Amino acid sequence: MNRHQITGAGLGLRRGFISDLQSRIESGDDIPVDFFEVAPENWLRVGGRLGRQFRYFTERYPFACHGLSLSIGSPAPLDEAFVRDVREFLKEHKVAVYSEHLSYCSDDGHLYDLMPLPFTEEAVKYVSERIMRVQDILGERLVIENVSAYVEPGREMAEPEFVKAVLDAADCELLLDVNNVFVNSTNHGYDAEEYIRAMPSDRVRYYHIAGHYQDAAGSDDQSVDPSSRLLVDTHGADVIEPVWQLLATAYDVHGVRPTLLERDFNFPDLSGMFDEVARIKAAQESLVHV
Repeated sequence: MNRHQITGAGLGLRRGFISDLQSRIESGDDIPVDFFEVAPENWLRVGGRLGRQFRYFTERYPFACHGLSLSIGSPAPLDEAFVRDVREFLKEHKVAVYSEHLSYCSDDGHLYDLMPLPFTEEAVKYVSERIMRVQDILGERLVIENVSAYVEPGREMAEPEFVKAVLDAADCELLLDVNNVFVNSTNHGYDAEEYIRAMPSDRVRYYHIAGHYQDAAGSDDQSVDPSSRLLVDTHGADVIEPVWQLLATAYDVHGVRPTLLERDFNFPDLSGMFDEVARIKAAQESLVHV
């Protein structure tokens, strides 16, 4: 089946602005978005008005799927029926990319949060075997995303080393989330640029970029070092300049790849999100034409 490959700059498609976005497209507005991304869980078996609205977009734009509930590192058995459902969803909508988080979110039930994996050899072996099983069912490579995490339980290696080990052991691909690198590097004392440079270029399928929240504790106290405040990956704010700079580093190191802006709430006017997507496109084009 011919699937629509993603290129350029993308935007996470959210129900909070989907109707406004459709109206703009139908009015002939020029939007800078080359592709969209959704969580398949939010659209599986959705019919009626919302189902028709979703198909309006999948018939006009390439899509990526970024999952929320595969729970690839869970102690519970892999939900193979769910993986087969996703496989059929990808085929139905001609989606060429399916990514998931390098984390877990369930055991006997769903936790509704992304929990950190221990950076250990045992975890590398466990999660890579589960990734390979998913790939067997899908008939294609899974793309895994480096995640934001606020603790590092059982750490025996650095996060970049753990991510690389999983990529190699599972022979899968990487969704390099630049904001997550920035958040974790700030919270845990990594060098963000070194983290980016440590990733294997041949595994990077696409990038994410997003805004985050800085814990306000002590924000009015000028004696508090800003770097000591906790960063929380929220996707609810504009992308900050250091993250834009880190994306430029990723382009320089790994090359220009499709890049998606995530925004999950606190939606600005669509023009505000379009400005950020256009900035991605400008950065890509400036390097492509060098």
